[in-house]
Amino acid sequence: MAGAGGDLGGRVALVTGGGSGIGAAVARRLAAEGCRVVVADIAGDSAAKVAEEVGGRALTLDVGDAGAWEPAVAGIVEDEGGLDIAHLNAGVATGEGDITALTDEQYQRVLGANLNGVVYGTRAAARAMAAAGTGGSIVATASLAGIIAFGPDPIYTLTKHAVVGFVRASAGPLGAYGITLNCLCPGVVDTPLLGDAGPMLSQSGYELIPPSDIADTLVRVVRGGRTGDAWVCLPWLEPAPFEFATPDLMPPA
Repeated sequence: MAGAGGDLGGRVALVTGGGSGIGAAVARRLAAEGCRVVVADIAGDSAAKVAEEVGGRALTLDVGDAGAWEPAVAGIVEDEGGLDIAHLNAGVATGEGDITALTDEQYQRVLGANLNGVVYGTRAAARAMAAAGTGGSIVATASLAGIIAFGPDPIYTLTKHAVVGFVRASAGPLGAYGITLNCLCPGVVDTPLLGDAGPMLSQSGYELIPPSDIADTLVRVVRGGRTGDAWVCLPWLEPAPFEFATPDLMPPA
């Protein structure tokens, strides 16, 4: 069966950015589904707390470090017996809407976490899944900013558009190995990434999405077996794959 699919009991799952927010909610939900969860985060202490809570294992991981991924996944396969689900969730924002004020450090940090982490993570997870021959499911956290123009943080928006494009383009080739690849495109989720904006948005009446709702959608995506989709998650809509418009690519006769 392509992807993880069906009953998730006994599956081995890796969740990056698992020390807080969406990642922590996903780790809890997958553990409740019977998965053996490896909680990865650049903040090792945060990963350890969530891992202890869900009865999983903690891993300190900088997702933007290309050299860290292969040994990390190899260790998971050796210790847990395989890798069935990878949720590539780690991400950061610049908080800078003015491109003239953007620093090199801000730019490289966001590229490392949001984009490189997804590419390196997909490569390492897919290699392990392909070698095992049993397929698997990879889900990246993109954002609604991956399908709309989000002016308050253009660089964050750039990376999330790139994740959506990468997922859509890579899903077909990975299908040959029985691997599904999808991404989640949530609106504003109530996580530490919001910083001081979170309370302000709540007080103004804006409906924030609980991280547990995103975790529910992830399980639905993993079980569903579809691939190459960007799932839009908004408080007032049922989660669903975004329908991209495709231009007529054939020249007129």
